[in-house]
Amino acid sequence: MICREIIDILQEQSPEQYACSWDNVGLLVGSFEKEVKTVYIALDATDETIQEAVEAGADLLLTHHPLIFKGLKKANTDDFTGRRVITLIQNDIACYAMHTNFDVKGMADLGAARMELKDCQVLDVTGCDERGPSGIGKSGTLPYEMTVADCAGKVKEAFGVELVKIFGRPDQKITRAAICPGSGKSVIGKAIEAKAQVLITGDIDHHDGIDGAAQGLAIIDAGHYGVEKIFIPYMKEYLESRITGIRVIAQQEKQPFIYQ
Repeated sequence: MICREIIDILQEQSPEQYACSWDNVGLLVGSFEKEVKTVYIALDATDETIQEAVEAGADLLLTHHPLIFKGLKKANTDDFTGRRVITLIQNDIACYAMHTNFDVKGMADLGAARMELKDCQVLDVTGCDERGPSGIGKSGTLPYEMTVADCAGKVKEAFGVELVKIFGRPDQKITRAAICPGSGKSVIGKAIEAKAQVLITGDIDHHDGIDGAAQGLAIIDAGHYGVEKIFIPYMKEYLESRITGIRVIAQQEKQPFIYQ
C-alpha cells in the first residue's frame, strides 16, 4: 500500500481541514507514492523516536505533534529539526502528523469516554458541519458526584499516570467536568462558561492554575503527554482494523521527563 492510500484512511478519521489555521498537519516529510509496509506511531517525532522508527524498519512515522511546526528556512545538522528531517530522508521514512484535526475529531472524545462523561458538548467550538459544532475539548456530566480528589484518582486510573497536579480544593464536590487533552490553559474561560467545576488537562502553569481556582474552577493537570498518549494505542487499533498486510508498531509509553 502506498503512503497516499494510508493517508486517505487516516483522513477518514481526522480530515486535515479540521486542523486549526495556525497548525501544520499532513505529510511533512516524504513521498505520497512511498510504498509502506511498516508504520511506527508516536506522540512526538523526537530524535529518539526517529531512531526507533529507523531500527524498526518503518516506512511511515505517524505522530500527533508536527515534526515541522514553525517555518523551516534550512535543513542542516546544526538545527535539531533539520537534523530530524535529514535522518528521515536518509532512511526513506515518510512522516505524517495528525494534530489539531485529531484533537477535534478524536482526542477529546477519547478522553471524555475514559472519564465516563455524559451528555458531552464541545468545549471550544472551532467549526461546524452537518453533524453540528466541532472543536477542541469536551464538557459533560461525571458518572456520579465525587470530590476533586476522587476525580484526580479517576484521572490517574483512566490515563495511566502516576501523579497529577491539583489546583483548587480537593474536598470540593463536583458533578460537571471539562476535558482538554494537551495544553488547556487557553480553555479555562471556556470551561467556566460551560459551568464545569473541574478541568482535566495538561500544561497548567502557576498563575493560570491559581486564577482558575479563584474563579471556582478546580484544575487537574495530568501532564501534556499524560493525557495525549491515548493517541498511540487508538491509532494502532484504528489502522489495524482497516488495513491488512501492514505492520503497525506503537511506541512504548515514556514520559519526556523524569521526576527526581
